[in-house]
Amino acid sequence: MKIYNTLSKQKEEFVPIEPGKVRMYVCGPTVYNLIHIGNARPMIVFDTVRRYMEHKGYEVNYVSNFTDVDDKIIKAAIEEGVDASVISERYIAECKKDMEALNVKPATTHPLATQEICGMLDMINTLIEKGHAYKVEDGTVYFRTRSFKEYGKLSHKNLDDLQGGNRSLLVTGADQKEDSLDFVLWKPKKEGEPYWESPWCDGRPGWHIECSVMSKKYLGDEIDIHAGGEDLVFPHHENEIAQSEAANGKTFARYWMHNAFLNIDNKKMSKSLGNFFTVRDISEKYDLQVLRFFMLSAHYRSQLNFSADLMEAAKNGLDRILTSVENLKYLQENAKKETLSEEERALLTEAKSFEVKFDEAMDDDFNTADAISAIFELVKFANTKTSAESSKEFLQGLLDEIRLFSDICGLIVDKKEEMLDGEIEALIEERQTARKEKNFARADEIRDLLLEKGIVLKDTREGVKWTRA
Repeated sequence: MKIYNTLSKQKEEFVPIEPGKVRMYVCGPTVYNLIHIGNARPMIVFDTVRRYMEHKGYEVNYVSNFTDVDDKIIKAAIEEGVDASVISERYIAECKKDMEALNVKPATTHPLATQEICGMLDMINTLIEKGHAYKVEDGTVYFRTRSFKEYGKLSHKNLDDLQGGNRSLLVTGADQKEDSLDFVLWKPKKEGEPYWESPWCDGRPGWHIECSVMSKKYLGDEIDIHAGGEDLVFPHHENEIAQSEAANGKTFARYWMHNAFLNIDNKKMSKSLGNFFTVRDISEKYDLQVLRFFMLSAHYRSQLNFSADLMEAAKNGLDRILTSVENLKYLQENAKKETLSEEERALLTEAKSFEVKFDEAMDDDFNTADAISAIFELVKFANTKTSAESSKEFLQGLLDEIRLFSDICGLIVDKKEEMLDGEIEALIEERQTARKEKNFARADEIRDLLLEKGIVLKDTREGVKWTRA
């Protein structure tokens, strides 16, 4: 298995620190609103990496955090007149709903930044003691960037080129810094903001320190894979390396994986351009399995363009697999023969060749685009080699192969059981009653139940309307 390592800018053979085990950290979202489809790409990509690792027999300890204290969370809380924790808890719950709908497996651990403050204080104190950090007059603690000689090794940036004050490193009070490249580890509280006590001042942590601390606590000083979107390479991941290696005296992560950006109709996603879509927006038009299939249709390091035409193509592609599975199940239910014939045994052996193609694609830096091509080849093989004369055992063998590949990709290929219109209307009526009685938990439960069954609700002025996804 080879992985493209951002650190070395080349593919490297994957050798875990501990045989048979993988320690993997993936930077999660900042929870101030519903997640957008750009957030969904790393969730889907690295969930698929995890699934394939598990398929290969590895025990994967997969950690993905929620940043639950941040300027955007605080701003949203002030606008609503509530505590910041109300915002973060709400959107963690909503994020988990979207992840489930995308068939993203829950992480082994989903740590929250606000629950790891003690560890952050300890690491900052260690960095100060080792001369890698310093406190200024107002209580802000900065990391002394030039004290870490290898700074820039991930982003391949030169410190001298950065000199002059890179905008992404500047913060309020930057004139107190020893060097314009130094970055914040701890900052003083502002009025109306959440804060924690520290030896330096009442305040809260800088963004970069949280992942270093959570990775150390749940995975150890050294980890196998650290992953996230390519926008995190600099300065976030660069700063994580500097903090972690300066504090722990060990290599932080062996392999760094980064997915490329997602564009919308060949433009950067932006609210100002009117091309900003949440996962929930997409769920109103498509089953989210289509979005997952779309995300995996390109290599994770390739820039991906989202458009209505490409989503329709993804829907059609996924339907080819779903239809094949339904046809095989139908043939199996009506099959007259139970056991394999010699010819069918030979055909099942031939079908195993697609497993080789699939694994070769995934072993080559998780090339899901080629892996999906192998699924299509298997589907074509199944469609042309089966008939009403096929045995149940042969049909089951082909179903097992298609399901195996699909499950590794996180694709659910057995169609959802259809609901009758009367059942849907009854549930919608119950939901309306629940909303009138302010039982919003039950109302949300019904919406989620219907969504699981492929029924999308839309509240309009004329009442609730529903469509099948």
